Parts: sequence; structure tokens; C-alpha cells
Amino acid sequence: MVTTATTAAPLIEKHTIGYVPPEDRHGKTRDLFTLWFGGNIAPLPIVTGALGVQMFHLNLVWGIVAILVGHLVGGVLMALHSAQGPQMGIPQMIQSRAQFGSLGALLVVLIAGIMYIGFFASNIVLAGKSLHGVVDSVPVPVGIVIGALGSGIIGIIGYRFIHVLNRIGTWVLGAGIVLGFGYIFTHVQTADFLTRGSFNISGWLATVSLAALWQIAFAPYVSDYSRYLPASVPVAATFWTTYLGTVLGSSLSFIFGAVAVLATPVGMDTMDAVKLATGSIGPLMLVLFLLSVISHNALNLYGAVLSVITLVQTFAYRWIPTAKSRAVLSLIILAACCFAAVGASANFIGHFVDMVLVLLVVLVPWTAINLIDFYAIHKGRYDIDSIFKVDGGIYGRYNPQALLAYAIGIAVQIPFMNTPLYVGPISEHINGADLSWLVGLLITSPLYYWLANRDSAYKRRLSTGKLANSI
Repeated sequence: MVTTATTAAPLIEKHTIGYVPPEDRHGKTRDLFTLWFGGNIAPLPIVTGALGVQMFHLNLVWGIVAILVGHLVGGVLMALHSAQGPQMGIPQMIQSRAQFGSLGALLVVLIAGIMYIGFFASNIVLAGKSLHGVVDSVPVPVGIVIGALGSGIIGIIGYRFIHVLNRIGTWVLGAGIVLGFGYIFTHVQTADFLTRGSFNISGWLATVSLAALWQIAFAPYVSDYSRYLPASVPVAATFWTTYLGTVLGSSLSFIFGAVAVLATPVGMDTMDAVKLATGSIGPLMLVLFLLSVISHNALNLYGAVLSVITLVQTFAYRWIPTAKSRAVLSLIILAACCFAAVGASANFIGHFVDMVLVLLVVLVPWTAINLIDFYAIHKGRYDIDSIFKVDGGIYGRYNPQALLAYAIGIAVQIPFMNTPLYVGPISEHINGADLSWLVGLLITSPLYYWLANRDSAYKRRLSTGKLANSI
């Protein structure tokens, strides 16, 4: 479905966190498939997917099964968030005020912003290494700055340009990774390609969790890229195009990483293994991955900027910034990340993965509360004006039910955690498998539903007649 605004939509996005009115809606649901397919064919998911055989010692078959299970499960949550975009017309994080209150949502927004910045910094490191691998004369620090500037330009131009690039990237990167698979399988350099590693329950569960958490990590900003679609777009259409794109793209990248590592000698860095395993087409693969990481990293910068704007707007509630404000903030974050990445340790990516695992412990309960509130309690019916009020309007400054469920959702995960900061007793008992995300979802979802339905204030809000039916 396309609106008449499609042909007139400006290349440089003018909106930030404000509501996107019907006359500015444009695009097609198929754009969501190409965004999340093309965006996931990139070095970081390749490096993450390789951990199943590198760190958790699975063989190829069980590694692939674990990767597929994790993405198929985690992708459901990610795509359900995406389907909120056309119905709400506002970014994901500011929508959280309807569940937590105007001040209650600040912690979640802050955590999401930190995670985006971490993703952005990690990806510019990968961009720098990829550029150095393609052109030896370009030092990694210079490559980092070039990669950051490329992502910055895309992020500043905004929503429409991001979608255009990923439509192109889906065809180019899709063909590239298929070509890469074909080359590796016909030029395997190890005798133990199919036999290295074995099934172990803790490693299998850990790999499932990594894949599922990869999808859940998109949840705080996935609907930012569907919010310009017309409100009349069916929820199912938004869900399925997002789900198929993200599961297929990320699964291919995860599996590609595992295959490349198994096809090369033990102990190689993943991207070095990719370059060696793809032989004569290795330079081409590195160029494609370099372009991919620059394009996809624009999403992380874009999400970080929207999070910062949301934090500031909570207190300066009359301020809905323009494209110029978004550009200035983008440059500030870009410069800070370049400074941190250039001076970072050699194990920057490893430290980043550790940080994401810690942050996801506090984002998982948010995912559960947001989805239950949208689909089961409010059924998509929200008062947009209240979301932008300093006092939260009908949602208030704090929602005790959501905050209680959120705190309990974090607490119940602690025994099941396996992070650099803490390893829970149950995780330790099952050889380090981290099931905290699953426990957090299973406990928080019914708890918040029960608490919210006991809240008589919610029923009074429904009776005000202010809530517009969105689904």
C-alpha cells in the first residue's frame, strides 16, 4: 500500500521523534524485508555466529540447528515490535512512555541509547579492519573514521535513504553471500570440517540464546523503520515481511561465520577466516561486507540519536527537534565513538559482546511489557498527545504496575545469567548456558498482564474516549 506522499517524500528526513502525520506516510511493507535482510548480511553477525563453533564447540550440524532455532524464536518478538510502527507513527522508545510513564521510561531509553552507541562503535571498528583488509595502505584507525563518516552521512539523511540502500543491498549482498557459500563448500581447507566439535547441551543452548538475543537487540528500534508506513497497512503484513527478512538475513550470516571458521585452521580470527576461506573472491567479499557495515551501522547511529532526543525531550517537552538538530547530534556521537574506537583495545568487539549481554538482561523485561501492553491490554489504542506531555498525560509520570513487573523481570533472570559481571548458580550448573532471557520473558509477560488488568486507572482511561483505535 502506498500513499500519494510516496513520490513527494523528501530524501532528507524532516521528522525526528514526533508523530508522522498521514500526509507524510509513504513506502511499502516489502521495504521491511529488504531492510532487515540486507542489514543483517554484515561482519558483526558473521563474527557472532562463529562463536557457536569457536567458543561453544558445536559441530556444523548442531551449530546450524541452534542458530536457526534462536533466530526463529527471537525473530517473533522483533517482528511484533515492527508491526507497532505504522499503527503508532512514533519511534519505539518514546512509545515506552505509554507503558512506564514519562519519567519511568527514562531508564529503558538510556539503556537502549548506550546499546546503540556500543553497536555503532563496534561496527566502525569492523569497518576499519575490513577497509584495511581490502587496501593494506589504509591504517585501521583511518578506516574507522572513513567507516564512521559513511554511516554518519546515511544516518543524517535518514529514513528514506536507509531503505533505498538496503533495497540495493539485499540483491548485491544476497548474491555475494550465496557466492561465498559456494566457494567455501568447494574449497574446504580442513579435514575436520564436518567432524570438528560435537553436540553439548550447554553450548547448544548458549548458541540458541546468542541468536535469539541478536533479534531481541533490535526490539528497541525496529518500529522506527516502519513508522512511516500508512496506518492502514495490516499488522500481519508488517509482521511477516519483517520476520522473514530478519530471520533469513541473520541466519545466513550466522551460518556463514560458522562455516568459514570450520573451513579454516583452528584459532583464526573470524574475518581472517572468511578472507582465507573465500580465496580468490575474498577481496570482493570484504568489499561487500565493508559497504554493508557502513550502511547498516547508520541504523545504530540513527537509533542512538533518537534515544538522546527522547531523553532530552522528556524535560524540554515543548521541543520536537528538526533535521538540523538530528544532524548535529549525529556528528557529536560519531566523533565520540571514533575517539573511543581508535583508542580501544584489540579485543574491543569481545568487550562489546559482553556489554550487550549485560544490557539485554534489562531490555528483555521491557520487550515483554511493551508487547503485552500493545497487543493484549491496549490493543494498539493510545493517546499520542499524552505521550508527548511532560506529565505523561493520561499515562502519568510513572506506571507502578509496569515498573514492578520490570524490576521482578530483571530479578528472576539473575540465577540464570552468564555475563562478565556475574554468573548465576543455575547457569553455572548447566555449564554456563544463559537462559535468563527466556525466563525473563516467561515471568514478566503474564505478571504484567495480571498487574495491568487489576489497575482500575486503566479502565478509567479507556472511558475517557481519548484513545484512538489503531488495530
